[in-house]
Amino acid sequence: MSPFLPPKNIKLGVIGLGYVGLPLAVALGSAFDTLGFDTNSNRVTALQTGSDATGEVEVDEFKNAEFLRFSADEDDLASCDVFIVAVPTPIDNSQRPDLKPLISASEAVGRAISKGGVVIYESTVYPGATEEDCIPIVEKISGLKFNVDFFAGYSPERINPGDKTRPLRKIVKVTSGSTPEVADFVDSIYSRIIDAGTFKASSIRVAEASKIIENTQRDVNIALINELSIIFSHLNIDTNEVLDAAATKWNFIPLRPGLVGGHCIGVDPYYLVHKSSSVGFIPDIIRTAREINDGMARNAVGRLVKAMVTRNLPVKGSKVLVVGCTFKENCPDIRNTKVVDLLAELRGWGVDPVVVDTWASSDEVLAEYGFELGTSLPQSTGFDAIILAVPHEDVVARGPGHLRALLKPGGVLFDMKAAFALDASELRL
Repeated sequence: MSPFLPPKNIKLGVIGLGYVGLPLAVALGSAFDTLGFDTNSNRVTALQTGSDATGEVEVDEFKNAEFLRFSADEDDLASCDVFIVAVPTPIDNSQRPDLKPLISASEAVGRAISKGGVVIYESTVYPGATEEDCIPIVEKISGLKFNVDFFAGYSPERINPGDKTRPLRKIVKVTSGSTPEVADFVDSIYSRIIDAGTFKASSIRVAEASKIIENTQRDVNIALINELSIIFSHLNIDTNEVLDAAATKWNFIPLRPGLVGGHCIGVDPYYLVHKSSSVGFIPDIIRTAREINDGMARNAVGRLVKAMVTRNLPVKGSKVLVVGCTFKENCPDIRNTKVVDLLAELRGWGVDPVVVDTWASSDEVLAEYGFELGTSLPQSTGFDAIILAVPHEDVVARGPGHLRALLKPGGVLFDMKAAFALDASELRL
């Protein structure tokens, strides 16, 4: 196989079938002979029946992917010419990059790739990771020489989980390659499936950097809003009213305070901090923004405790309901959800909260975080406080009265994301 064959003649393998890899595999499967590979055999079995637990792909989209097949058998990757790696890039407990999933995927590519093959990485990484950390593994395992026997590309994922208005095909795709010819080849693949068009970066490192600063910029901007929220809480000013007023100017960025979790914004800046520190520069703004956003759970619980004490409500042993557990609204994704930090802070005050979420999987939450999750609002009442942490549309649509009915007289409704009007709750961020 040559990397310069017309795209219609190639066989693609997408490694990793999560929130990023599955929509990509389905889109590619409508135009190319595509293998969707994942080491989770249960996930593969479900996908073979057209069932996607993430909710990112609809049944009709599976039907349109007529050239797509799924497998959990690594041997099947040997039939592929192009490998697209879309695995998670998490951080460890010390907030350092954890490249184990990426390394494992690179090893699988090394075992499967043959002369003329191309590996394209989509996972978000720091600049240089593809060529410095991943490609040497493929070389070592395969015995092939980079840019002689096999080639590489990088095209950062931009999928926003749960966003039905901006699916994969409607988001401009940044592409790149290890040589100019391979860059053209990689771009030609994505051009077949991306309606919004592509942008060909000058190098893999530029493409890597472009992705990581997207989420870093958003993290820094949200940190400013969160810090303003802390300031205004001390001044007894409602932050969201201030933001509504400021947003009447055309160039004001309309962001809101809140917990910053998920597998992108709450993680990616640490990759850039790590890489920057390794070359001798400590990025103060990025690092401080992460500290502010990671501290919002503690700040939020502190505000709640103050409000409860003001109303002569007990704190230790109190009955508190937390509504929402996913990292964002209208999405079942629980990866790196900061609601977990919120629960830890509550427990630190002697509170054993009841947690419900109408979107999340209780089995996944138990396996990942070790606590029981209800999937509907409780029938019991008499809660001292209710925290609306994640305003899923099905909960918000029922109105604040439905939540207030679960409170004891004088109880506190903490509407963290200002889903309701100001006078509907006792507390907002």
